[in-house]
Order: sequence, then structure tokens, then C-alpha cells
Amino acid sequence: MQGIFGKNGSETPEPVTAPVTGSIPSWLQGTLLRNGPGLFSVGGTKYNHWFDGMSQIHSFTFRDGEVTYRSKFLKSDTYKRNVKANRIIVTEFGTMAYPDPCKNIFSRTFTHLCNIIPDFTDNNLINIIRYGQDYYASSEINYINQIDPVTLDTVGRTNYRNHIALNLATAHPHYDDKGNTYNMGTAILGFGSPKFVIFKVPGDASDKDSQKPALRKVQKICAIPFRSSLCPSYFHSFGMTDNYIVFVEQPFKLDIIKLGTAYFREDNWGNCLKFDKDDITLFHIIDRKTGKEVGTRFYSDALVVFHHINAYEEDGHVVFDLVSYKDSSLYNMFYFKNLMQEANGFIQSHEDFSRPTCQRFVLPLNVQKDSARETNLVTLTDTSAQAVVQEDGSVYCQPDTIFRGLSSSLLTC
Repeated sequence: MQGIFGKNGSETPEPVTAPVTGSIPSWLQGTLLRNGPGLFSVGGTKYNHWFDGMSQIHSFTFRDGEVTYRSKFLKSDTYKRNVKANRIIVTEFGTMAYPDPCKNIFSRTFTHLCNIIPDFTDNNLINIIRYGQDYYASSEINYINQIDPVTLDTVGRTNYRNHIALNLATAHPHYDDKGNTYNMGTAILGFGSPKFVIFKVPGDASDKDSQKPALRKVQKICAIPFRSSLCPSYFHSFGMTDNYIVFVEQPFKLDIIKLGTAYFREDNWGNCLKFDKDDITLFHIIDRKTGKEVGTRFYSDALVVFHHINAYEEDGHVVFDLVSYKDSSLYNMFYFKNLMQEANGFIQSHEDFSRPTCQRFVLPLNVQKDSARETNLVTLTDTSAQAVVQEDGSVYCQPDTIFRGLSSSLLTC
């Protein structure tokens, strides 16, 4: 593993023809855009965590059985500031940085104490999102950077807060068959009561004549209050069926007080997340058209989830698959001090890390006040998942385990 991680990538600004083994179907035409960390050190400074590397955009264009490749670093404000200073001066998930090393801890923290939620990096390294016909490099903060999908040039930075009241937003939206984009965000402070927000950007929202962003036509579908105002659930993705949004409010939480005082404590943002093993996991099912949540309270045992796999409806049930973990130790595995170990030593020293488990939850939609208690309401025959009505009318859900990771070395993100 030592030779794989932490090496800086290089740009391929002009398209090059990629070698092809076998053959590519003639009907496969178009461009695949991908995003990820590509620059892990600046000057003499290095990032601590795999998720901190500065963003690099990649494109693979398929045409007439051939593939061309190009790549460019995202020219975000974070990139420009770091390169200009020739060192890392913008804090990332696992790396705390200070613009002026000569300032003492009190002076460099003062500005951040004035606002509980600090201003985040715009190093958008997770995904590419399409809103209308606009393409953005994205991560999980309020800033996204528009890119040209052909040249991969950075067009400019956009702030979600100029269009909808959000402090954070996911990088994993969903698209329907009409080209509409659905996404979720978190409104923590400064926007009224704290809440999770589900929103939609119509597929026809772009206006190329006026160059106005598609986000100007964003529509809020609904808002879900936090269970805890100062410790909202962290979420990396969500599920969507033909008629419903599936939001998992997990007991893996963001500590707002820790986040607001991270600079003062000289701590990184990753350490502001905490897992409450004694809490429950809530499942919210929201009607996409009305924005109303299904009245039944669905819940399960404590788990951690980052990625949803699939979601669909069948015979009055909402079915969704996700990759779950028993705790939040996954993030710690991706610190370079862990990744740089030899493979055998890495596996042996991380046997206690949570293994990924592919689980299927099945939620019946026809739960009534007089539904039989302590009875499994799941009627689908191809799953062992259960949904049992409790005395208070809530429904306790137990998943069907589809696949369990054999080793901590199989963890993926």
C-alpha cells in the first residue's frame, strides 16, 4: 500500500487516446466525468487524510469504439490559495491548517468563534452534480464549483446559500426520468430552526441565453427537524424511489459545538463527528410530490451508513439497500499514517475496524393504528427483513443481510 497512496497526480489538459483491450460497443457514445483527490502535498506540507487531497477532475469520452482521456485539477479558491502560499493554508476534513502560522491560537480563532459554523473549504473532490445543464464539482459543504464538462475548466464558485438556506449539502443527488435533480442539505444555524432540507432543481432550469444558473429555480420539497439541535445526524447520501425519498437519520452525528470551536482546540473537522451506539436509527419516508412524510415512525438499531445502493417500491413496501457499519471507525482507516503501512501489517492492526455489511430494509406503507402488535408486517416472500409494530404504534425494522465484508481490508468509500 505504501506505493499507492499519497502521491500527487498530474494533469492531462489535452485529450489523449487511451489503449483499449477488447472492443467497445459502437452504441456507447458520450463522456464520463469523475472526481477525486489528486494533490496530496503543497510545498513542504502534506495532508493527513485521503479525503483531504485537492480535487482532480477526470473525463473519459467514448466515441466510435475509442476512448479519450483528459484531467485537470479543480481551480477552486482553496487550490489557488494553497498554491499561491506554496503550503496548505485551508483546513480540510482531517487536516487542520492556519493561514498565518505567526498568529497565536486566540487571534486565529477569534473570527470563528463569532460564527458557530466556520467558513468551509471549496475543495470539491467527491462527485460531479448536474443541475439543469450546469455541471458542478461537489463535496458536502455549501460551496460548489461549476466546470465545463468538455474542457474541464473551472468556470466559477457557487454558494448554495445564495439560492437556498443550507450550511451543508450532499454530493450524491438523484435524477428522475424528466431530468430533475433531487438533493438534500442541512440548515444548521442562521436559517431559523435547524432542519434537514430536501430540494429539487427542474431539468429545464438552465437558461443559456442569460447565463443564469439552474439553481436559481431550486424548489424546496420539505424540511425535517433535527432530533437534537446541536447534534444533527450526518448523512452522505439518501435513497429515492418513483414516489418517495428515503432519509436515514443515523446516530452518527455532527457535534456543532465542537465544529464551532475546532480552531480554538486545534482539532480537525473529522473529530467533530461522533457515533452514539446507544441511540436508534430513524427512517424517514417522504412523498416526492407532496413533501409530506409518511406518518409511521420507522426505526432500527444503531448503525452507520454512508452509501445507499438501491431503493424501489414493491406491493405496498418501500425497499432500500445500503452499506452499513457497526460504528464510525471507517474514517480513521483513511488517515495516511494508517494507509501507508504494509498491506499485512495494515490488515492485522485494523482487525477491529467495522466491516461493511450490505443490508436490505423493507418498510410496509399500510401500517394502521390497529395493525397487529409484535407481528411482522413484511409480506414480500423474497426477503427475511422484518417490520414489527410496537405497543406505541412505531415500527421496529430488522434488515435482511445480503452480504457481509470478510475483512476490514474490503472497506470502500
